[in-house]
Amino acid sequence: MSTLAPALRDSTTMLRRNLLHARRYPSLTLNLLLTPVMLLLLFVYLFGDVMSAGIGGADRSDYIAYLVPGVLLMTIGSTVVGTAVSVATDMNEGIIARFRTMAVHRGSVIVGHVAGSVVRCVASVVLVGAVAVAIGFRSTDATVLEWLAAFGMLVLFSLALTWIAVGMGLVSPNAEAAANSAQPLVLLPLISSAFVPVESMPGWFRPVAEYQPFTPAIETLRGLLLGTDIGHNGWLAVAWSVALTALGYLWATKRFNAGPER
Repeated sequence: MSTLAPALRDSTTMLRRNLLHARRYPSLTLNLLLTPVMLLLLFVYLFGDVMSAGIGGADRSDYIAYLVPGVLLMTIGSTVVGTAVSVATDMNEGIIARFRTMAVHRGSVIVGHVAGSVVRCVASVVLVGAVAVAIGFRSTDATVLEWLAAFGMLVLFSLALTWIAVGMGLVSPNAEAAANSAQPLVLLPLISSAFVPVESMPGWFRPVAEYQPFTPAIETLRGLLLGTDIGHNGWLAVAWSVALTALGYLWATKRFNAGPER
């Protein structure tokens, strides 16, 4: 008998479990959402006019358009911190050890966390996007295909960061350590092209912003939604996403299959 049907059934059950946990304890997700929302409002209303002039815009609305794609990617980085915490909590409380002794498909535990995380990332992006629209963000030139490509980019990047976060959660001794180890996923967008163009950065700092996964993903999303030049950023964003997904998958599955440390 094929194991696909039991694996799919168990993975769906684990996904439902993770979504129920997120619904019952929404404070973690809401706290993680505060960072991108507050940065969005801060940069728009306090620095919007100055930053708009810095990127050659006419007014604050130009900077809103520039800023929002970066904040959406930052939202994904913030949301997956909760995934690392959730995985570490399951490991620390022994629930995963208990699942190992039950008639549950082995990989479904991780798949449930990953699928649940991607769903939460998409929901978080929608909420932050709604805030952006409320304060003036518009994407009138994007076609239906470009919107679909932008959505696919967000899902693919969510999947990549989720696998990395799951690996971090599995190797962390507790939830606090998992949250700390996942902080680079929040900090990397701050040193990307999310807030200012890479070209305007000091020469010694520019490579840090340019050669990291967030910058090509932000530029790709910006090009799809605003019609700016994507250039080589499209394939770089996909390459980074695929590489991080593969790395996170191999790391997480190897650590999960190794069992609890003694």
